[in-house]
Amino acid sequence: GATRQSWLLGRRAGAAAMVVKTDTCSYSGLRIYPGHGIFYVRADQKSFKFLNRKSKSQFLQRLNPRKIAWTQLYRRMHKKGTMEESARKKTRKVNKANTKPVVGMSLDVIKAKRSQKPEVRAAAREAALREVKERNKAKQAAKKAEQKTKAPPAKAQMPKGGNKPKASNKPKGVRR
Repeated sequence: GATRQSWLLGRRAGAAAMVVKTDTCSYSGLRIYPGHGIFYVRADQKSFKFLNRKSKSQFLQRLNPRKIAWTQLYRRMHKKGTMEESARKKTRKVNKANTKPVVGMSLDVIKAKRSQKPEVRAAAREAALREVKERNKAKQAAKKAEQKTKAPPAKAQMPKGGNKPKASNKPKGVRR
């Protein structure tokens, strides 16, 4: 009766407070509990702890743990078992962008332009484009007029054939 209940209560309290120091396997990345595992020391004095003979054997065969499906490295590389974290990331609140004044415009001007009707905005854009096109046409006309007044001097005609040396009747190439 009473002793059994006190023993159970003590057991529950101790279970919550007990912390077990675990190591991680050098190959698989799994936890190694006290009293388990293999401690391997290489000739270059580097030491490794393995969970079991299987992971030690695969390590000694130089098999890449990133290609072995049951290791932690493989699972991390292939994003296995990370569903809870991704679900939390998706429910993040998106901040709404506030309107800020730009160097050329004040906040009032920006708000006024935004509240304009699309037809008014389109008409203003067309007028601005028309003005730019007219300005470019005027520039082109001025350039053409300037080129006509400044005509290049006529070149002296060269005799046909230029100043090439006279060709001899000797065959070209090496004679053998």
